[in-house]
Amino acid sequence: MSAQRAQNRLAGETSPYLLQHASNPVDWYPWGPEALARARAEDKPILLSIGYAACHWCHVMERECFEDPAIAAAMNADFVCVKVDREERPDLDEIYMAATVALSGGGGWPMTVFLTPEQRPFFAGTYFPPESRGGLIGFPVLLGRIRDAWRDERSKLISRAAELTGYLRGQVSSQLPQRIPDDVFEQAVADLAEEFDPQFGGFGGAPKFPPCAQLSLLLRAYRRNADPNALHMTRVTLDGMKNGGIYDHLAGGFARYSTDERWLIPHFEKMLYDNAQLASVYLEAYQLTGDAEYERVARETLDYVCRELQAPEGGYYSSTDADSEGEEGKFFVFTPEQIHRLLEPRVAQLFCSYYDVTPRGNWEHGTSVLNTPRPFAQVAAALGLPAKDARAVLELARQRVFRLRQERVPPLLDDKVLTSWNGLMIGAMADGARILRHEPYLQSAQRAARFILSALRRPDGGLFRVARAGKVQLDAYLEDYAFLADGLISLYEASAGFASQGDADEFLHVARVLVERMTLDFRADDGAFFATSSQHEQLLLRRRDGHDGAVPSPNAVAARALTRLGQQLGRSDWIELGLAALEAHAATLLRAPRAFATSLNVLERTRERPLEIVTVGKPGDARLRELLAAAARVYAPNAVWASTEPERPAEEQLPLTRDKALVNGAAALYLCSNFTCQAPITEPSAVAPALARLSSSAPTSKSVTPAATVGRSS
Repeated sequence: MSAQRAQNRLAGETSPYLLQHASNPVDWYPWGPEALARARAEDKPILLSIGYAACHWCHVMERECFEDPAIAAAMNADFVCVKVDREERPDLDEIYMAATVALSGGGGWPMTVFLTPEQRPFFAGTYFPPESRGGLIGFPVLLGRIRDAWRDERSKLISRAAELTGYLRGQVSSQLPQRIPDDVFEQAVADLAEEFDPQFGGFGGAPKFPPCAQLSLLLRAYRRNADPNALHMTRVTLDGMKNGGIYDHLAGGFARYSTDERWLIPHFEKMLYDNAQLASVYLEAYQLTGDAEYERVARETLDYVCRELQAPEGGYYSSTDADSEGEEGKFFVFTPEQIHRLLEPRVAQLFCSYYDVTPRGNWEHGTSVLNTPRPFAQVAAALGLPAKDARAVLELARQRVFRLRQERVPPLLDDKVLTSWNGLMIGAMADGARILRHEPYLQSAQRAARFILSALRRPDGGLFRVARAGKVQLDAYLEDYAFLADGLISLYEASAGFASQGDADEFLHVARVLVERMTLDFRADDGAFFATSSQHEQLLLRRRDGHDGAVPSPNAVAARALTRLGQQLGRSDWIELGLAALEAHAATLLRAPRAFATSLNVLERTRERPLEIVTVGKPGDARLRELLAAAARVYAPNAVWASTEPERPAEEQLPLTRDKALVNGAAALYLCSNFTCQAPITEPSAVAPALARLSSSAPTSKSVTPAATVGRSS
């Protein structure tokens, strides 16, 4: 890219992805009234290009096509060219990704879509090379064919666009809500079992994406039915991912996906939303199994986010790139020579043996992506080293190699702060604080929450979508409201017992305000939630999806936030609204239940009798911390957590904490279920057995009335 080249209209944007294209010779517009008006005035088709900053093939197409003056001239002459950051505009991305899948049979980024001036798609694809090769049409050839068809066969294109638009609108039309039968949980598990890879884990073949929602579903299936196969599928998958190259063995955190079935070679970009979901599912697995490896991976992932993805102001950044110095993965890979130059021979041999750094390599140019295909004890034994001593030596070596890697040119950081993704990570950090009893995670989540609530709240009480470089923009989408509200509930529930808990109730209050706004602005007549609000820009259609994607279904997370708040605040009407959001998608869910794993996890919560864990004590009290630590060791995914301080006035108490008091001056933990509270517990050793009894044997029920609304007996 020439530093002297004149900049186009993208130079005024804040998105790092759009700014990457600001010096292209293409006359790019951001999506907006100016571009749409020009397309109508000049009667030209729109060339819509959608991608994101960490996308490797987006960079490739830019270098090959958008920086080429001849290709850019053809684009400028015959099209109105529009660039969109999919992370800023999920509404546009979802609409035109559905069109791309319908037209080409597959999707991905960069996404290239040709539209009529009325925004209707008539041709779509993903990456196009600068010349025809490998079965792919060259981009200049494609441009010429689209130009000629628009001039000579426009009626066919208009007809095709109208037909496709009708199909897309049919996809999002409302269905008849219906009760979801109980056997759908087992059907989802059976469907996953059919696709399960017994050797490497995961579901289906390459490429493999971390199946976080499905793993959470399987953990719940094991809890509900003691299904050994559900736990087996979960463990094989979790082990495969943490041992593979998709996991960053030096810094912690996961890459976006694996290009092979073995979890070995990642697509090297690291996304905030993936690491939030993965941290949470490894924490759940640690609770259920007690496996210290799952705890380690969760800790290292959260530590990575705190260290490398949290802004000084508190918000979490979006991603890091796959490329550095123009090469995919260059930052992450090693050769034996590099390791031996850094470490003593015996230590280098241990490092290379354990992390699979070989002369042949497993990546390009004889380099190796670090992975751990063999157990450490086996590696140490083969080298004649005592495992305990060798582990300490390896850890010191790992730190040295990490410091060496930090001296390299790093991948691009996409430093925009997205409300929805921050909501996911706030929730994951809160889970880490509560389960691992690690206060820095609570403090990290608090900093992020306070930044979002101070910088991204609109004057009217709504939310903005994105913040970067001191600028906030774009009205928030359903996922922003739902994910943030859900994360704030987790932050409230995790705060008990920590010296830095502050006014945790305020986070619950803000979650309530957000849910009220979300219900007012996004809810459809049949109970489902639209992706965009009633005040949003009118696009080709207004999507309303229930299935999971790269992030959990916003509709399902909205239902979860409503349900959790209803249980916290004694609002059975909110629990009913959450259930209605799920049942509005019942017809599609029943056809493909495994695609609705988050919805099924929320559905289980609505049908299970509420299990409430309420603590009373002063922040920082040692006995309170011990009670909470004992409770945190038990896997109780549908539990409702609440806490209060003994001096709090009755009028300031939340519904679950009313009439809860210290016991003989000591901190106490109350367990309530099925509208009845057990005697308060003051001894930490008594917590786990009592909680395990209640959390593992809770039958499902059609009742959705929270215990907070019903009188209790001790």
